[in-house]
Amino acid sequence: MGSSPTPGTRVVSASRRTDLPRHFLPWLVRALARGEAAVRLPYGGIRQVSLRPEEVHTLVLWSKDFSQLLSHPALLRLLRRYDQLFFHFTVTGLGGTELEPGVPPPEEALGQLPGLVALAGRPERVVLRFDPIVHWWEEGRLRSNLPWAEAVFRAARRVGARDVRTSFATLYGKVLRRGVRWWEPPAKEKHRIARELKDLAEVYGVELGACADPVLEEAGIPRVPCIDGRRLTALHPAGEPASLRRDRGQRPECLCTESADIGSYTRACPGGCRYCYARPVVTELRPGRPGRRTLPRGSTGAPRPSARASSGSGSGGARTRERPRGGGGGGPS
Repeated sequence: MGSSPTPGTRVVSASRRTDLPRHFLPWLVRALARGEAAVRLPYGGIRQVSLRPEEVHTLVLWSKDFSQLLSHPALLRLLRRYDQLFFHFTVTGLGGTELEPGVPPPEEALGQLPGLVALAGRPERVVLRFDPIVHWWEEGRLRSNLPWAEAVFRAARRVGARDVRTSFATLYGKVLRRGVRWWEPPAKEKHRIARELKDLAEVYGVELGACADPVLEEAGIPRVPCIDGRRLTALHPAGEPASLRRDRGQRPECLCTESADIGSYTRACPGGCRYCYARPVVTELRPGRPGRRTLPRGSTGAPRPSARASSGSGSGGARTRERPRGGGGGGPS
């Protein structure tokens, strides 16, 4: 297979910027039916992106909830016209809590995996994202979504989708103003968490990759592209090559190859994820327990979950006596 992309084709991403399959499905259906999307660019202007199947190498779909897509007959007919579909499916374990109020609970979300694999045609075309890892203070105790890592890894193995992405929440000033007492583990603690996550991933036979996170890479979790031209080429039914050029529109730590993203930051996302770097619709935080309602059975919500790794623990957390720091951010999906 050559390294030059097939002339006239490109990878289309839908979307890093907002959750199109969950919250903007009618727009997505219209754009696919029309064969074109008008995209408002982050720094002004509009770009027309062709969605004609013969001009799309791979359609990459990102979401925290594919349930509407999987039950939409007209959309499914449109999607099956494309040579290759690839899915990034984010399950942090916090769906249905105050931290992700517009996201389904994790048990419900993970139940969508078999349908996604069937639509993709191969489990290698589905990436499960346990992303981001977040820590926050609640009722005087440090909490984290890390107890959900084991359930996510187990679900990935069950359907054969063994590629899992993760990263630590990125601290942005706007996230500090969303009413949560976020906490960022120091580098040494992040390294320990990363090593234990890596051990847990090995127990379940999944390949854990870091999304634009050098700290995880330092601890032995390889930094990998989420849109990977080499992988999309290898998985393409006809072996047609995708572009291998780096996507210059992403942050420096990102290894993704180029694609055309049809989402827009002008679309505020009703998912309301409080750590999100984009434009979540954030409501007033109600007093009480923002993240504990969906913890795995038997878990206290502490950052160090039980796990059946050889070391006796699967993922870790931060010292509860550290002074809390605000911040945290992940993508829309």
